[in-house]
Amino acid sequence: MGCVFFAFSLPLQGFFNFSQMIRIITFCLLPVLLLTMGAALPPKDDRYYEMRIYYAAPGKLEDLQARFRNHTTKIFEKHGMTNVGYWVPQENPENKLVYILSYPGKEARAKAWKAFSSDPGWQNVQKTSEANGKLVDRVESIFMKATDYSPKITSSVGKTPRVFQLRTYTSVPGKLPNVHARFRDHTTRLFRKHGMTNLGYWEVIPKDGAESNTLIYVLAHPSKEAGEKSFNDFRADPNWQKARQASEANGPIVEKVEAVYMNATDYSRLR
Repeated sequence: MGCVFFAFSLPLQGFFNFSQMIRIITFCLLPVLLLTMGAALPPKDDRYYEMRIYYAAPGKLEDLQARFRNHTTKIFEKHGMTNVGYWVPQENPENKLVYILSYPGKEARAKAWKAFSSDPGWQNVQKTSEANGKLVDRVESIFMKATDYSPKITSSVGKTPRVFQLRTYTSVPGKLPNVHARFRDHTTRLFRKHGMTNLGYWEVIPKDGAESNTLIYVLAHPSKEAGEKSFNDFRADPNWQKARQASEANGPIVEKVEAVYMNATDYSRLR
């Protein structure tokens, strides 16, 4: 403000003209403006994420959950892994447990899992829990990085229970940046408008180093019925229809969409 006062206090005649004064004021206020804009942007999330899908052996899903509830999540934390969220699909014929972990980086992830696997406490828990047979038939692992429009993930323990929706978008080859742009500029805002909670958005990191074509995100709704109504209202929104039409002026950008409604487990940080 002192800089602005200085500009107005100088004599206008014989020193500088009005346009010069405007330039001085702009020069003074620009750093403040940039600082304010920067403060409004979400902090960059450069953690390394992993979504793991466990297919429990027949009749063993509850035993698997008990192991996570009582032991596994705590041992994960001991070795530097962050428990993001744990869910079970509402329709679950394959006995799935879906969860997301995060790590400081790819190397940290490898180090953490090596330490976890060799931890005597974990080895004892695994042996004891599988005394009557293995608990897991198969494990899928998907590595991810947060998008620049993904909100900060915070614990919701103690809040009103919600249902969650895991959505996976497979883009047309080479069109994932267009999908990101549509979500960044339009979709996430319109989701909020229609009562949906944006929890996290991630781009899948292909294991073979190829170009990614997959976006995974998680929404929260008061109920499945509320989620379905919100999506119907969203699809009928003229602003969404306009944004979709503009983004697909040169052809479709999404090949496939998969959606699964899930319930959070009682040991999940996100509920």
